[in-house]
Amino acid sequence: MTALRTSRSGRTGQYLALLCYLVFLAFPFLWLISTAFKPPRELGSLHPTWIPEDPTLDNFRQAFDEQPLLRAAGNSLVAALAAALIAVVIATPMAYAMARNRTKLSTAATGWVVVSQAFPFVLVIIPLFLILKNLHLINALSGLIMVYVVWSLPFALWMLVGYVRAVPRELEEAAAVDGAGRVRTLVSVTAPLLAPGIVATALFAFITAWNEFFFALVLLKSPEKQTLPVVLTHFLGAEGVADLGPLAAAAFLATIPSLVIFAIIQKRITGGMLAGAVKS
Repeated sequence: MTALRTSRSGRTGQYLALLCYLVFLAFPFLWLISTAFKPPRELGSLHPTWIPEDPTLDNFRQAFDEQPLLRAAGNSLVAALAAALIAVVIATPMAYAMARNRTKLSTAATGWVVVSQAFPFVLVIIPLFLILKNLHLINALSGLIMVYVVWSLPFALWMLVGYVRAVPRELEEAAAVDGAGRVRTLVSVTAPLLAPGIVATALFAFITAWNEFFFALVLLKSPEKQTLPVVLTHFLGAEGVADLGPLAAAAFLATIPSLVIFAIIQKRITGGMLAGAVKS
């Protein structure tokens, strides 16, 4: 009986800790939504409230009137989707080779992948700018996509290596015993098991590119080619004073694509881990 009470108390403590963590994560987003719907009078109030007393859509109308948000969102979407797709296509076969052939070279490569993520953007921006300038890719979305692929590829590779290692070799060996060739085994057995990992990796690459600011600021000069994070900075005045209402409205809209994509594919991430494991 005592053990049961202890177990229940421990479980309750875990739920409370998880609830506190969720509240901590949700607070900035909820405050952003609240700010986006507040009129200027409430934004300047000395006693801010959670729920707007007089909610308005003027901040959203003003945001669209002041800045080309749709065009910037389109640029961000193209860059993020292309970078995620290319990174996953490149990283998947590389990860499979590194996971299935464990040598000193593959171990060193995995270590280098992790270490490379510690390099700050400032250290690479000058040589990167010079390389893209020689390739005539400055002020071009294709150049920015190339940068996003290179920057997200190491971590994508590291993620996929872990997923590949989680797939039992015995499944591939069983398929080979049944007469399946190498390609058939990879397509029918390994690929379905890797699908959640591939989707999660693509989501990571997409969100990384969608939220990226520094490279887009340096590499894109034409206003019609700027991405959404760069355009959001235009709501800051010359003296650093933010047009808070339209900025909050635009920032809220900028978070929607990531939330929608995650909501669509979250079942793919959490489900299907044993798909393909049963022989038909």
